[in-house]
Amino acid sequence: MKLRCPAIPLITHTPYFSVWSPDDVPNRTDTCHWTGKPQPITGTLKVGERTYGFLGKDTVPPMSTVSVEVSACSTEYVLESPEVRLKLEFTSPLLLDDLKVLARPVTYISVEVSPKFSLPRDLPVTVSLSVGEAVCLDHPGQSPVMGTAVNGKHFTAVTMSNTEQKVLNRAGDDVRIDWGTFYLAVESGGKVSWRDTADGPMVCAEKSGSVGEPFRALFAAAYDEVKAIQYFGRDLDPLWKEEAPALPELLDISFSEYGGIAERCRAFDRELTEESVEAGGERYSQLLRLAYRQAIAAHTICRDEAGQLLFISKECFSNGCAATADVSYPSTPLFLLYRPELVFAMMRPLLRYARSDAWKFDFAPHDAGTFPLLNGQAYGDRLESQMPVEECGNLLLMTAAATAACGDGSFADEHWQLLSQWAGYLREKGLDPENQLCTDDFAGHLAHNCNLSIKAIMGVAAYGFLLGEDEGSEEWLQTARDMAKIWVEKAANNDGTYRLAFDRPGTYSLKYNAVWDRLLKLSVFPESAWDRELASYLERTGPYGMPLDNRASYTKSDWLVWAASMMERREAFEAMTEPLWQACHNTPQRVPFTDWYDTRDAWQVGFQNRTVQGGLFMRVLMGRESK
Repeated sequence: MKLRCPAIPLITHTPYFSVWSPDDVPNRTDTCHWTGKPQPITGTLKVGERTYGFLGKDTVPPMSTVSVEVSACSTEYVLESPEVRLKLEFTSPLLLDDLKVLARPVTYISVEVSPKFSLPRDLPVTVSLSVGEAVCLDHPGQSPVMGTAVNGKHFTAVTMSNTEQKVLNRAGDDVRIDWGTFYLAVESGGKVSWRDTADGPMVCAEKSGSVGEPFRALFAAAYDEVKAIQYFGRDLDPLWKEEAPALPELLDISFSEYGGIAERCRAFDRELTEESVEAGGERYSQLLRLAYRQAIAAHTICRDEAGQLLFISKECFSNGCAATADVSYPSTPLFLLYRPELVFAMMRPLLRYARSDAWKFDFAPHDAGTFPLLNGQAYGDRLESQMPVEECGNLLLMTAAATAACGDGSFADEHWQLLSQWAGYLREKGLDPENQLCTDDFAGHLAHNCNLSIKAIMGVAAYGFLLGEDEGSEEWLQTARDMAKIWVEKAANNDGTYRLAFDRPGTYSLKYNAVWDRLLKLSVFPESAWDRELASYLERTGPYGMPLDNRASYTKSDWLVWAASMMERREAFEAMTEPLWQACHNTPQRVPFTDWYDTRDAWQVGFQNRTVQGGLFMRVLMGRESK
């Protein structure tokens, strides 16, 4: 059975350039930004004297939808009119093995039209795409827009931009870009135009031919954001400007390389599908293919003034924070698999901020600002809003895992003073945490949090791991094992399971932080410690998953998969994750893949389009590490 995606990814590059369809039927509903605000893209097909709609809401008769297929880098629709079949494919080539291609803010839109039966070979056919002004404004009508035609060697394009250009003018969560320039391009031989309509200005592109043979047209949607982020007072260029000085030059490169890039995307999807089906089954694989583009495209990529790579996340529909440690932490499995240096690139803003005079604490910071302005932690110095144990553990574990994946300890060496400070903090205060927030801050403050204690223990072990052959490594690892021994005694219920908090007998929670013990082969906890705990998860699983803990009926997709990944038998993993597939398939909210939902009815509680869905790749990562 094929997954009914809650929303279909179409254009996926950055938190600002991210367009989705909230419908299984592509021509029934307006396309929208990941926040849900309309950003209409419409597509029409003219065959002879008949005109049909294949994308977005339109006044012309709609083509019927035959199929929808979401792969790692592409979304493919097949539609039909009485005369022809149309294949529509959106490809955002987010290839993690090629940062140059990954950084390009260009999505290909390929259209192929073929006759269903014998038609006159010279019967004319025209494919048209139109994009409304909302693509370059926070909201339609915000201010006047302008545009111009641009010609390249391999394309012609029309632009649209706000007449009031205020680059990086604000930060926030439920906001859209209102600076920079959008490009709608079509391959050579096509035409572009600007159209004023009752619904506002639109840019249009079309390609004509005949239907006697399969007709193909290649379009592209691209966005020049001018600057990627503001980084401690300095406005940084997006990484793609290292390849081309301006977007028209980048479009020429992109059009000339389409054939090879499209094949590379297909090859990667085959590789991902094969490996993920082997690791966790076909339904697990479908979840990963949906999560892939979302997890990458909620970042922006650039370099700091020293030339070091930055991979900046936005905390989408949470509070808009940038480079959030407890959002980057769950996303890491995807990047550890395919580009571990990006894990270091996620952490650099936090480590820079922690070294500054502005940071007054001896534990790690939560974030580096509010997207796209990274000028210091959004939470400021309010102690009650901090996550002392959480963020120290996150950054130590991320450093250890990425160092192991890269086989390069230079990042840890560069930041050794901070890592040592935070490891010491965890050793002193992490075993039995005081009343504070953990990564699941939506659940509120909690003292004596058993899962947070596991993170502290694993953070101490990660520091020992980073010491490698150096003197003191075994001492730190033994400290972690001693802490774990105390943990098992203090956290135990009387049935072999473990509590939510040390002082709350009979309670439970997902102990997802323990997954690093097995992934990094640290042997901190006795293997037998988890036998009954993991078995209890299956017993507590409802129609749409196991609750995060006994306080509420909601769960988190990333943590559910981490806990399931600790189960050695694939049958147990599939039993644990099947309800997640069902939740995604049945949720009534048609939004980009939420990670926070109710296990009773699959309703979204909050969050969408977040990078944390990279955490779903944990099972594949563990399978690869075990080989």
